[in-house]
Formats: sequence, structure tokens, C-alpha cells
Amino acid sequence: MGKSLTQKIIEEHLVDGEPVAGSEIALRIDQTLTQDATGTMAYLQFEAMDIPRVRTKLSVSYVDHNMLQTGFENADDHRFLQSFAAKHGIYFSRPGNGICHQVHLERFSAPGETLLGSDSHTPMCGGAGMLAIGAGGLDVAMAMAGEPFHFVMPRVVRVDLKGRLPPWVSAKDVILEMLRRLTVKGGVGRVFEYGGEGIASLSVPERATITNMGAELGATSSIFPSDDRTREYLRAQKREEAWKPLSADSDAEYDDVIELDLSSLEPLIALPSSPDRVVPVREFAGTEVAQVAIGSCTNSSYLDLMTVAAIVKGKLVSPAVSAAVNPGTRQVMLMLAENGALADLIAAGFRVLESSCGPCIGMGQSPATDTVSLRTFNRNFPGRSGTRGDCVYLCSPLVAAASALTGVITDPRELGEAPRVTLPAEFKIDDRMIIAPPERPEDVAIVHGPNIKPLPRGEPLPETLRATVILKVADDITTDHIMPAGSKLLPLRSNIPAMAEHVFEQVDAGFAKRAKDAGNSVVVAGSNYGQGSSREHAALAPMYLGLRAVLAKSFARIHRANLVNVGILPLVFVDEGDYDRIIQGDELEIDAVRDAIQNGDGVRIRNRTQGYEFEARHGLSPQQAKIVLAGGRLSYVKSLQG
Repeated sequence: MGKSLTQKIIEEHLVDGEPVAGSEIALRIDQTLTQDATGTMAYLQFEAMDIPRVRTKLSVSYVDHNMLQTGFENADDHRFLQSFAAKHGIYFSRPGNGICHQVHLERFSAPGETLLGSDSHTPMCGGAGMLAIGAGGLDVAMAMAGEPFHFVMPRVVRVDLKGRLPPWVSAKDVILEMLRRLTVKGGVGRVFEYGGEGIASLSVPERATITNMGAELGATSSIFPSDDRTREYLRAQKREEAWKPLSADSDAEYDDVIELDLSSLEPLIALPSSPDRVVPVREFAGTEVAQVAIGSCTNSSYLDLMTVAAIVKGKLVSPAVSAAVNPGTRQVMLMLAENGALADLIAAGFRVLESSCGPCIGMGQSPATDTVSLRTFNRNFPGRSGTRGDCVYLCSPLVAAASALTGVITDPRELGEAPRVTLPAEFKIDDRMIIAPPERPEDVAIVHGPNIKPLPRGEPLPETLRATVILKVADDITTDHIMPAGSKLLPLRSNIPAMAEHVFEQVDAGFAKRAKDAGNSVVVAGSNYGQGSSREHAALAPMYLGLRAVLAKSFARIHRANLVNVGILPLVFVDEGDYDRIIQGDELEIDAVRDAIQNGDGVRIRNRTQGYEFEARHGLSPQQAKIVLAGGRLSYVKSLQG
């Protein structure tokens, strides 16, 4: 039996376990990336291990999230990140060089290698044939320390692409169609491996848009073969030596197969406030738009923005619309500036933002109250834009450009003939904003600013866990619900005590105080708890407040791993009907919880307030059980070191 592309890469990097779906495996990691919103904590965790140099082939520290410097905090963190990178053998991408996933795709992607990143959209590099996986910062810190990455072997799903995209339909519509079919839960525990004759018509930047937003499906990763289109892209980036052919065997077997005819697609749009509420654009055509934002790691490539510039050239943005664009990288910005496309965007009325994540994470450009914001981003979770009660739609750059001109949601097919934009034979290469680690790290002093607080540690799990249910929430709670992003809170990412004051504040403003008063606490949740970002702060800050367990119908992959890493016990209802019985304020008790975790999967919980018992499962691997019992992964590692 032949092998899938995913199987080939996993088997080549396998350190432990059997690559059978549902079994825990451990992979050797070739490359890591961090960004500044997660990187500071990841490097503090690496620092706690007392290892002088990273042990990966390549590790890169990017600054792209906390770019709005309204106080000293972000600037201080950037100095820490740069000095830490120099000290420990990490490449440093300076502020202004671009968004981590887009820069990494351009300058470091390597077919067949593994990449672990402290950002959920790390799978973007799957567009160039990498097995790229998002994870929490501590998992990335462990990979930099030379430890393998432990996770559950995913099911591999082949997405068989046929035909080619019609005019005015883009790669964004491909992934929106996948979300329409599968929902935000449809990729949990899966890798989507794209193949079929239709992939030949998709360039690497287009493929990367699709693999980037595989995160919204909840997928472990998404990947395309490394073929002639991959070689063409790497040659244009003057990195052809990184290319190698890599594809699935013709007789490979998959856990599932999805067929998608590219020629049948039309422009799509995701309605507020979830990426899977996808409908044809034509159904909402005419809806008034107050803001259009084009960019983010999903849609800020040279191809995307050249297409937008071609659509708006010689025209003017509607007076009803505030329009902004953020080129994804310095490379893109420079090339647009040199060929005149940037001038066309400015002349059309677009506000040009720096090469950063920007509005995608609520860092500026928050929309006006009770207005529609049309964005080419990957997420439209409630309040993520920075405006409470926002109304954010997700779409392709073509739909966004057309709508910016008309002032209403517009099917771009109404504009007539579609522009034709191709990738250049050579991209502009200027890597001076990527700083290589020095030859003498001993001469480097790490700069710790006053905003960087000591790393919090979890407590070992007690013999009997008694805790209060301080919050009960529904399905699809995101990390934005748990630990909001935005310009007010992101500067606190290296200060867990300050950040903890804002846990769940959009859901329940009294959560932090109630948690501190309760001592040990439990959150009860519906399905897919913790979907969205990889931010481990959504686990670290609740742990700091005394959260000892989360009892849910199901968990998102990265967040569950983050809970384990900080020593919070993730429990799943055996009978989901027990979710309905629990009331906020109930006191729960697990007797002999340590024995229960060590000796099996079942946990018996007593609701002391209501006087009944019910069953839950922890689903922890033997190693994960040891980590939770120790109070988190750092405490567990320290115990191994004696």
C-alpha cells in the first residue's frame, strides 16, 4: 500500500509511537517560529530550562503582533526578544519585516521539513510542502530544546481538487467552501492533504492561503505536494536549493476523501461571527459597508495586493467606506512601491498600514459601532476586531476591493473582466531585516524590561480535588473569549498577573475576582472549547487565578495541550447530559484524583451541591498524566532533572 505525503514526512521524523490515527506520537522538529505575542513567554520558558543554544536546524523569532507602541511595554518586549535571540542562536525578524507566516513562507519554507510555531496559522507553510503545525509556546520552547513534539496522530484526509478557478474566484473561496462544508469543528484531529489535477493551477501563495485557514477548520495541519509550482516559487525567491519533489504515492490510502471542483466555485463570504457561516456573496450583495480591511497572514501576499491594486487603479474608494491595506511583508511592500501599485492603492483612498498583523488581532482599525466591516482575514470571532458587538464579514481580496469601491457588499463578477496578475520571475530579496545570531553569544546581555514578570508555575494536583464551578459556557468558546487580544491587552503578554485580571472579561466581567475568591475552580463548557488561537495565555492566566480543571464536551487540540502544559486537568463528559445538570456555583469533588489519572481514563466526580455523581474521562497519555500531576510541564521537566 502506498503512503500519503503526510505519512512520509511523519515517518521520516518519527521519534516515538506508531503512526496510527488516534495514537500518540512524537516527532523531531526541524524548524520553529514564534511571534512577539507568544514569543516572550516561550523564551522565558526556554530560559527556565537553562539551555544555552537552540537545538533545531532553524529557529526564528518574529515581531509582528504587538506593533502598536502606545506605552513602553511592547518596545521593552521587542528588546528582550532581540537580545534573547542573539544569546540563544535564534534568527530575529525585526519589527516592520512582516508577518511571521508570510515571511517564513518566503524566506525559510522547505519541502519535507517539520515546522512548529507558537501561532495557530503556522500550517500556512504547508503551501510549500512542509508539515507545519501550530502549538502553544511551551511546546515550541521544548522543541527548541531538542525535545520531540508529542501529539495524537491525525487522520489524513485527501482533498481532491479538480478543474480550475473561474474569473473573480480565488483561493480564499476554496477554504471558505471547505468551512461551509465541514464547519469549525470539521478538521479536529485531521490533516488535510490537497491533491488532484486542480493543484497545478494554484501558485504557492494561493496554496498558502488555503493551508493558513485550515486552522479555522480545527485541523492539525494542511499540506500541498512539493511540485513544479513549488520549485517555481522557491526559484523566484532565490532559494531553489531548498526544493525537492515530494508527493503522495499514486496508490496511497486515506482516512477520508473530499472532492472539490474548483470550476464550480463562486465568490463566497463568511457572515458574522464565525468563519464557517459561509454563503455566496450574491446573497448579501447590497449590504452597506463602512470598513474594508485587506491583509493579514491569509491574504497579504504580492499576488493578493497586486490584484487589489489592479481592481482599484484609477478609481476611488466609496466615501462611505474606510479602507485599509497592510502588505504582509517588507518584500511585498517594497515591490508594490517600486512597481507603482502602492501609489495606485493610495490614490484610490486606501490607508496603508505597516507590515504586521494589525487589525486582524484588534491592533488598530477597530470598526465603528453597529457597522459592517468587510475583512480578508481568517477570523471574525465576536469582539476580535476591538469593537464590542462588531459585525465582521470575511471574504477574498477581490470581493473586498469591489465592495470598497461601491460601498456595499458586491459580487466582483459585476465589475466585468477580471484582472490578470502573475507572480514575478524573481522577487526582490533583501534580508537585512532578518538578523542572524552572532558568533559570540557570550558577549550578549539579555534585556529584561519592567513589564516582564516572573514565569508563573502550577501546583501539583492534590490527592482530592475540590473546586467551585465559577463559569459555565456554551459550545465553540474561543481563545478570544477566554483571553482577549487587542491593543489594550496584548502589551501585557509577558505580565501574567496583569493579564489575568482580564480573563473571560467579555463573557463575565466578574470572572477574575470570583476565581481569586474561590481558590480552586472549574470551568464547565460545551463542545470545541478553546478553538482559535494558539495563545497559551488562555491557559496560563486562568491557571494563575486558580483554575484546576475544565470539564467540557470536547476540546480544540492546541488549547487542550496548553491546559495540560500548565497543569490544568482537561475532562470530558462521558454523558453529555450531565453538562445540562451542572449550575454555576456548584461545588465539585474528585476523590483520589491522582490515583484515578494514573490508573485509567475514568474519573468519578461528585456534585456536592446537588448531591449526585457522574463520570468523566481525562484522555491523557501516560506522559500527559505525569505532567498534570506535577503541576505543568516545566515542573515535570525540573523533576526529571532532580
